[in-house]
Amino acid sequence: MAPGALDAARRSGLVTEEEPLLVMLSGGADSVCLLDVALRLGALVSALHVNYGLRAAAEQDEAHCRDLCERLGVELTVKRAWLPKEGNTQAQARDARYRLAERIAHGHYAAAHTASDQAETVLYRLATSPGSRALLGMQPRRGRLVRPLLQATGEETRAYCRDQGLSWRDDESNDDPAFARARVRHGLLEALRDIAPGAERTVAETARVLRDEAAVLEAATDEALEDLGGGPAVELAALAARPTAIVRLVLRRLAEAAAGGPFALSSDRVDAIVALGGSGGTRSLDLGSGLTALCEYGTLRIRRGGDAPPPDPVPLAVPGVARFGEWEVETLAGCVSTEASISAGALAGRGLVVRGWRDGDRVRPVGLGGTKTLQDLFTDRKVPRALRRSLPVVVCADEVVWVAGVVVDERFAVTGSAAGPDVIGLSARRRR
Repeated sequence: MAPGALDAARRSGLVTEEEPLLVMLSGGADSVCLLDVALRLGALVSALHVNYGLRAAAEQDEAHCRDLCERLGVELTVKRAWLPKEGNTQAQARDARYRLAERIAHGHYAAAHTASDQAETVLYRLATSPGSRALLGMQPRRGRLVRPLLQATGEETRAYCRDQGLSWRDDESNDDPAFARARVRHGLLEALRDIAPGAERTVAETARVLRDEAAVLEAATDEALEDLGGGPAVELAALAARPTAIVRLVLRRLAEAAAGGPFALSSDRVDAIVALGGSGGTRSLDLGSGLTALCEYGTLRIRRGGDAPPPDPVPLAVPGVARFGEWEVETLAGCVSTEASISAGALAGRGLVVRGWRDGDRVRPVGLGGTKTLQDLFTDRKVPRALRRSLPVVVCADEVVWVAGVVVDERFAVTGSAAGPDVIGLSARRRR
């Protein structure tokens, strides 16, 4: 018996004895191998076969899966999925298959991707997608989806099936040069095997190593972003002083937060974003897909479309905490704060409310001897326009008491450092 596939699945740790596992069964050698391997490793195995009706042999594939599962004593669910005629058929089939598995699986569900598939994926993405993620390939685990055979080659799964007397069905579309994956499989990957017989395993192993290293970089990015204030805005000069890789990863993180999903940033685009801070004032850069990088007074923010409306006003108890958009505003009775301290007596029994900046808001900064509009104050203190509407403004009877990180009104301010029952400390922080 060729032990490669069984050992690979055992070493993966993704097949657990006495735990339910739904195997996505196409009828090909890889999925037939996975089904039998999962049974041998003691999982509570069930199977899903999806018949797309795209191939003349689709009914024979379904019949083969039914016969196999009946012989192995595995409960099989067969679903029909009709795909649109337009678009990427293989991607649509994969997405439909995963949606069905997500819906019916009692625990994890398994795809039979191998090291050969991993090598094809890395090579294909390397040619079509910029950035280091192209080299990471498929993850062994993503949510409830697991891939126990990523360390076994396609040849090893076929050898396993032959040794176990398990027949399988070949999908002729896997050899159709109309599909880019087939051209990678039978052109590029075979050429690499001529250079080095173990090429596909080498590529797959490189992807595994890079995924481990990427986890370290992601942790470093988390730490850097935390040091820079956590986003969504960062001081561009402080970011640019960090290693180039961290700069790129932080910018990608900010772009993806704005985009709501994966977003690729080329090296040229990263350089262009960093250059926004070189001339002062306000500058912007269209990143495509509706995203804009905006740098104001050295503060960078990546946003999608126009400015979002401010959150709804919320009451602020003393003591208490109020959530306002991405902020938490806290009051402490009898405590002097390093951010702002106000007099309870000045409130005259009126409550506090946290809201956004409104046109016409005025404040009396300590020592100014008069009032000033918040708009003028924001300009004087170089508060980026993209942040102004989202900053928490604490008001009492609609009079501005404090704007987080900007100003406290002298009519409410407590001077000195003595704490007492009449003192209320104010602080604000962004929620993670």
